Amino acid sequence: MSGGESSQPSAKEQLLTFQCPILTSTNYTIWRMRMEVLLGIHGVWDVVDPGLDDAKKNNIVKGLLFQSIPEDLILQIGNLRTSKQMWDAIKTRNLGADRVKEARLQTLTTEFENIKMSDTSTIDDFAAKLSGIASKSASLGEVINEQKLTKKFLTSLPRNFVHIVAALEQVLDLKTIGFEDVVGRLKAYEERIKEDDKTSETQVNLLYTKTESAYSNTESLNGRGRGSNNRGSGHGGGRGRG
Repeated sequence: MSGGESSQPSAKEQLLTFQCPILTSTNYTIWRMRMEVLLGIHGVWDVVDPGLDDAKKNNIVKGLLFQSIPEDLILQIGNLRTSKQMWDAIKTRNLGADRVKEARLQTLTTEFENIKMSDTSTIDDFAAKLSGIASKSASLGEVINEQKLTKKFLTSLPRNFVHIVAALEQVLDLKTIGFEDVVGRLKAYEERIKEDDKTSETQVNLLYTKTESAYSNTESLNGRGRGSNNRGSGHGGGRGRG
């Protein structure tokens, strides 16, 4: 290479370094959107839509598709002549999966909207349930942002948390604070309430024990008093009869 020539790859060569998204059983919608952009960047989308007859572009699309779909799917559609036929075949095979995904998302959305923390549950348990719903939703392509997750968490707590929630809403910016941060604060409050309850329970038990002890002593004294009186009465009666 002469000194005047650049060693940098051309723009066309740089485009070929884009990584193809991999199609799975649950990500067809996202995969399709990414592939449309990728094929557009390479300037070959027109052989898919509207279906331009261009042998060179057709081979480029086929090559990119082969890099982005599983081997078993390659064996099923690899013999199709045009990349448009391949694209439509992939779409047909994943329409059912797309409908299943939408149904699962709807179920998760309903579960997220209706979920409430029970009085017997803990902050950790409830936070884990919300996080699980958010993770499943994200895996299906629907991300629940942290602000929405935090708001749902705070509005779904039992009544005994109403005061701490009101305090947090006054001192914190719920638009910027993280979900885990709020969960941590509520866990600390929950632990403090548990300690207070244990202390109160201990005091009640101690008072109950003292009351029972005093009651037992009183009953014992009363019993001895009645016994003495009875004996005295019996003896007096004896003298009277004599």
